[in-house]
Amino acid sequence: MPCVGNQKMKLLYIYGILKDYTDEDKGLSLKEITDILENKYGITAERKSIYADIAALKEFGIDVCMIKSRDTRYYLGSREFEFAELKILVDLVQNSKFITKKKSAELISKIEKLTSIEKGELLQRQVCLSPGLKTGNEQIYYNVDKLHRAIISAKQIEFLYCQWCLNYGHYERVIKGYKRDGEKYTVSPYGLVFNDDNYYLVAYDEKSKSMKHYRVDKMERIEITDKNRNGLIEFLNLDFPSYKKQVFGMFGGKPEKVKIRFNNSLVGAVADRFGKEVEISQYDEDRFIAQVNVVASSQFFGWVFAFGDGARIIEPKSTVKEFKKFAKSVIKLYNKN
Repeated sequence: MPCVGNQKMKLLYIYGILKDYTDEDKGLSLKEITDILENKYGITAERKSIYADIAALKEFGIDVCMIKSRDTRYYLGSREFEFAELKILVDLVQNSKFITKKKSAELISKIEKLTSIEKGELLQRQVCLSPGLKTGNEQIYYNVDKLHRAIISAKQIEFLYCQWCLNYGHYERVIKGYKRDGEKYTVSPYGLVFNDDNYYLVAYDEKSKSMKHYRVDKMERIEITDKNRNGLIEFLNLDFPSYKKQVFGMFGGKPEKVKIRFNNSLVGAVADRFGKEVEISQYDEDRFIAQVNVVASSQFFGWVFAFGDGARIIEPKSTVKEFKKFAKSVIKLYNKN
């Protein structure tokens, strides 16, 4: 027997049916809508009442479209996200190393509900979560929220910072440990940076009197303290938008202006790394000079080294000297028997 109480919900059920079973590629006839109402929700309805409900949805602003034919069909037109946009979101979630495999699956499942069931299944077929590339810290999703609250409230935080350690006498050779022998870090948080598929907290460290960054997936037991944040002057002096361009691989240090000579063919690589606003000048017909603010770390030297004779650091001399030392150490290592 049809459930009379469900009749009051008929309009919402019809909207749900259109949302779940239709899209621009597939519509439903009035008979199909009526059958789903009766079989799934126990609601009997006449064609005339379905017409009225669809008209009410359209008047409310729901984009119900109609394909006129001998068997007129209805479908939900515009949605919050286009299918191509949902595919991008799914790709970002499944390839983000800072989100655990479990949380990635949960987020992708929610993204699938933003389209029809049929297209949601198409999204699911594209998903291939690789646990080896995912963080094992299940708390990261909530840590990001906690860090945002600390930044907004301008309070200091405390946390433990993880590191991987070798343990040859154990079945698991690579085990988790804590830096500073488990002593808590206390810093003043100012922002979050996404770099190389990882989230980093940019914060002021009172001990070193400098801005530092910490990988969020390595942070555990984060607590927001009652202490007011400090280091505001240091943060204001930091060029935050270009911070991740300066710090290769998020290795710490003080940025400096470095001049690098490149072959003209490498202008795309330079723009991809430092942005189209990078300061460049012509050196000769075949080469140009780029002036960039970077932390001269091994990560940066490795990036330059990869271009072979297509790139050469020319200033400052101290950085040139450090680069030569880096290159010699690599060559020496490979020359060993």
